[in-house]
Amino acid sequence: MLSELNLATIDPDAPALAEEYGVGLELDEFCTAVNMDDPELFAPRDARIRSFGERARIFHAPFNELFPCAIDPQIRAVARRRLDQAAAYARHYGISRMVAHGNYLPNVYFPRWYVEQSIDFWKAFLADKPDSFVLCLENVLEPQPELLCDIVAGVNDPRCRLCLDIGHANVACVSDIPVIRWLEVCAPYLSHLHLHNNDHSWDWHRPLGEGTIDAAAVLNFLKALPQPVSVTLEHPERSRESLLWLADGGWFPLA
Repeated sequence: MLSELNLATIDPDAPALAEEYGVGLELDEFCTAVNMDDPELFAPRDARIRSFGERARIFHAPFNELFPCAIDPQIRAVARRRLDQAAAYARHYGISRMVAHGNYLPNVYFPRWYVEQSIDFWKAFLADKPDSFVLCLENVLEPQPELLCDIVAGVNDPRCRLCLDIGHANVACVSDIPVIRWLEVCAPYLSHLHLHNNDHSWDWHRPLGEGTIDAAAVLNFLKALPQPVSVTLEHPERSRESLLWLADGGWFPLA
């Protein structure tokens, strides 16, 4: 049984489905940073989020062109400003958990640079955040799980945890490491999971029953962990199919 289930609001049907089935929401309205400060873009998103009430549980930070380990300090400063802005909006909505991409770029950043500079960035980022705030770093183009694990271990702050996106881990051009191995390595730091499926060729974000990821094996692994791990179904559409798949398998009691 899952401890907490959410739907990503990249699916326009997510709010209605969350209300229908009694699950939470992960807010993706501000994954593009300009949505936070352009009044014409912000206002409709703000009104929509306010209508979600307590179902809004997790805030996904912006990530486009934001590089915490950037070589240029001015680029790094932009990333810090935008992520601080995102954390402030999360507080504005009464949300204490924020997902942020590590934003590793293969063939641009050496792995050692990425780890060392990211540790410095996230330590500074967390310095003025409240004790209740939880940062969940998400994998995207990291080729192996040790990179983000080393960052979290180096930050050495209970507010810094991992969000493992199993779909990203299953893309052939990103990583050839099995998803279960990603889970094994990330387990000590794991707090949140993005759950979706693909055919190993690309990050398709398909329903759980469609693809090469053994979603039942992933869920069984989570069930055996000593700490609860929240889960977000991250689909741009067809979230209902994954909800029903989970219900049919006895993984989550839908209302």
